[in-house]
Amino acid sequence: MTEKLYYTDSHLFTFEAVVTDCREGKNGWLVELDRTAFFPEGGGQPADTGRIGPARVRDVHEREGHILHETDKPLMVGECYSGALDAEQRHRRMQNHSGEHIVSGLVHGLYGYENVGFHMGEDCMSVDYSGELGQEDLRKIERLANEAVRANLPVRAWFPEEAELMQLPYRSKKELAGAVRLVEIPGIDRCACCAPHVGFTGEVGLVKILDAERHRGGMRLSVLCGMDALDDCRKRQESVAAISALLSAKRDGVSAAVERLLGERDALKERVATLSLRLVDGLAAAQEETAGNLCVFNPGLDEIGSRELVNRLMERCGGFAAVFTGSDAEGWRYIVGSRHVDLRANARALNAALRGRGGGRPEMIQGQAAASEQEIRAWAAEVRF
Repeated sequence: MTEKLYYTDSHLFTFEAVVTDCREGKNGWLVELDRTAFFPEGGGQPADTGRIGPARVRDVHEREGHILHETDKPLMVGECYSGALDAEQRHRRMQNHSGEHIVSGLVHGLYGYENVGFHMGEDCMSVDYSGELGQEDLRKIERLANEAVRANLPVRAWFPEEAELMQLPYRSKKELAGAVRLVEIPGIDRCACCAPHVGFTGEVGLVKILDAERHRGGMRLSVLCGMDALDDCRKRQESVAAISALLSAKRDGVSAAVERLLGERDALKERVATLSLRLVDGLAAAQEETAGNLCVFNPGLDEIGSRELVNRLMERCGGFAAVFTGSDAEGWRYIVGSRHVDLRANARALNAALRGRGGGRPEMIQGQAAASEQEIRAWAAEVRF
């Protein structure tokens, strides 16, 4: 069986090992070693990546006690190779996972909620709890988590003997059989976990709760720790700085500036709606009643205005009323309505004639057309459904 070096030293990023097996797999080669520092996927944490000799390690899995390193090249059985983890990646994941233990331990200790789901993604960790948390609760948890980091508490990981294990209360998302590995942060958490962790909480760095949402009767938190949290803070600062510059507002006044901008936008939308209705009134009044079809082109109308104009023109014609917005260069959007014609039944013929696509109800259809204004006017003047 492979000796699991990541259990004895989570900070071991380089090591020497002998290849005990190498066979072709679905996505490359499956390599077994007599000892490894590569952590296989488990406990919600992705597998380590790195190199073994000349081969790139792309993934690691544990199957029936065998740790399989998926590589891009075969390695010689019996040969000794140097292994090297992607150390920055491993360290960041340890920061995040140990930080999650701090947060989950506090949630459990303060509110009695269980951690019922954990996933470490590329962008952040998601952690699911069995109960809901308010904004004040989240602020308290985040503050206490960072105080635990500041205290630089030891993080102990070990396999207790069965007698000791029976006496120890600990968190676990499922019933466990066989040897159980515990990770303990004194006064904060004790949890069954197979993943590598930092040696002291000070290594975790910043603990930041990014988001919280209700989830299946409980709460899902999005959390980042350490260097990943620092990178996220930098990105958010850069974004706020860019918005601040665009709005000519101080960074701490961005929210108020956006609210003001949204208010101005809403006022403009009301003004545009009023002007659009006035335009519709004028366009409708300019059309004489006819037993045939009415066809209006106006690039300035929005969809609401176009629909309102069609509704008014439908009363003034015996065929159909059509409003087109757009241009010959960009194409036309149409809304066609009628009190006398089943337009849904004739939509295919209309789209074929106008090189368009669209549909709708018997009394009104809408879509797009690639025909020119001249072609559309000629068609509308002649067609009878």
